[in-house]
Amino acid sequence: MMPAKEALVVIHEARGEEDVVITTMTPARDWMTLSQNPRDLVLVPSAMGHATSMGLGLALAQPERRVIVCNGDGSMLMNLGSLVSIAEARAANMIVLVFDNGTYEVTGSQRVPGAVAVDFAALARGAGWHSVFEFSDLDDWRRHCDAIYAAGGPTFVWLHIEPVYGLPGPRSPGPAAARAKQFMAAIRSESVRTVGD
Repeated sequence: MMPAKEALVVIHEARGEEDVVITTMTPARDWMTLSQNPRDLVLVPSAMGHATSMGLGLALAQPERRVIVCNGDGSMLMNLGSLVSIAEARAANMIVLVFDNGTYEVTGSQRVPGAVAVDFAALARGAGWHSVFEFSDLDDWRRHCDAIYAAGGPTFVWLHIEPVYGLPGPRSPGPAAARAKQFMAAIRSESVRTVGD
């Protein structure tokens, strides 16, 4: 298994300037310690489980942008139906990464139902995804990240993450309304410029 923050650093370094990155729960806590981009959507506080649905909406509305969703395993289990919706929509510009640590780490490290038994790769394939990858070694993930970003999407990545016990959950990076306004301004201004070119 790999540390969550180091796995996120790989994503942070590989992301394009125009990419939208959505983080929630444990990935959000660690993402906020890295340099931010106006197209980062940190879902804290969050409606747990909805990052993939929000990502699909953004991917369909912004087809010229790659949308990267960094989701927790518990959050993914709460919205498995979104995997079918994303595959059905053929959201080629979308990457979903599931950070599987077997716990609801940010709410007290309760065990996620089906921890260890759930096969997220099989769930994604069963939902109709063709680009499905699995990593438990950080160096292996780092070596293959660029190729995965270039794979035909939608792309699903299952990362086996070491649980960390006793850390507090993520804190909101600021008022939600102000953050949403700033995010939408970044998306709209870039969209207008891209379309007008």
